[in-house]
Parts: sequence; structure tokens; C-alpha cells
Amino acid sequence: QVQLVESGGGLVQAGGSLRLSCFASGRTFSSYAIGWFRQAPGKEREFVAGISWSGYYADSVKGRFTISRDGAKNTVYLQMNSLKPEDTAVYYCAAGPIMNYRTTMNGEYDYWGQGTQVTVSS
Repeated sequence: QVQLVESGGGLVQAGGSLRLSCFASGRTFSSYAIGWFRQAPGKEREFVAGISWSGYYADSVKGRFTISRDGAKNTVYLQMNSLKPEDTAVYYCAAGPIMNYRTTMNGEYDYWGQGTQVTVSS
């Protein structure tokens, strides 16, 4: 079992930055791939970024968001720069098995956090 807790969401103006944190407790943190997903009102939950051996990103955030892992703190971070109003959503982190391909689908992750709201004003 892995328990995930997100933090760091909030309200920011367009062009601003936020850093989200995902703290994991339970089983060995380093043995899991960690993904960030987001869900805007009326839309399906979508993949944002993931990290297993290295980070990978959705095209919509590539070059603006950076995912990183601190094993000593059992925490994965999502640094979000140059935020846009369309980045507004509830952001979730998730944990799943490390595969030999990049996991980007909801069903490939077994454990989910409760989400943190990110609102970008124009």
C-alpha cells in the first residue's frame, strides 16, 4: 500500500509559477513510477507528467513543467512555470509499477492522492 498526499496548489496569475508536492508513505517509494494528472471541470482526467527512471511530459506542458523526485524525502515535485489559464484544474499524483515504457494512462496507476486545486487567473 502507498498513501499519497499532494500539496502546493493555489491561485496564481497567468505567467506565474507554482510547485506541487506529492508525499508518499507506505511501501518503498523508489520502486514506483509517479505520475501527475489533472482534471478540469467538465473534462476527463489527463496525464501531465511522470517519472520512473527519468521524467516525461504531455505535449501541453513540455518546456514549462518539470517533474523531479527526492528519494530521501519520499516526495515528487511538479514545478510549474509560465502558467496559463488552461492549466486550471485539480491536480492528482498517482503511483504505479515501473514499466519498460512511459506510463501515461489512468489505469496504469494503482494509488491516487486526494488532489490539490490549481487556479490560474488571466
